[in-house]
Amino acid sequence: MLTREESLKLLKEHVHDENLIKHMLATEAIMRALAKKFNEDEEKWGIAGLLHDIDYEQTKDNPELHSKIGAEILKNLGFEEDIVHAVLAHNERHGVERASLLDKALWVSDPVTGFIIAVALVRPDKKLASVELSSMKKKFKEKSFAAGADRDQIKACETDLGIPLGEFLMLSLEALKGISTDLGL
Repeated sequence: MLTREESLKLLKEHVHDENLIKHMLATEAIMRALAKKFNEDEEKWGIAGLLHDIDYEQTKDNPELHSKIGAEILKNLGFEEDIVHAVLAHNERHGVERASLLDKALWVSDPVTGFIIAVALVRPDKKLASVELSSMKKKFKEKSFAAGADRDQIKACETDLGIPLGEFLMLSLEALKGISTDLGL
């Protein structure tokens, strides 16, 4: 497996959109926080989050290929099978079962990044530091707010990971606050 620095270099070879890179950094941060919570390998989980959309720019016009090409890239570079599987399984179009805790963690972490960042961006100061659980819960109920953040996918934290929604939102928020400078928030 590549180191985090090597993985970041690989990411930047494949992804050039700054917002997409920020999304992947955010997913990495949440995955590391979840790994810590579950006493799993923080480096491995972080790298899965960091590289999960490595093929997005290449496949954005062909969503049925998204994550298949990414998984293939990672497999060919010698990444561990569980990372390759998690990347492939995070696109439900493929019908690949999310079997492991890693798979399920990536599934719920992916959409929550955009949701929390959207909540921060409607704050007067546009900073993660001013986001509160109450505002996240209120915005979560507004289906038109951050409509691309699949609420059912995020709520799978309860069934797939055994973490109540409020706790998951706070864990994710705290993880993003830890990299707020990188995110510009």
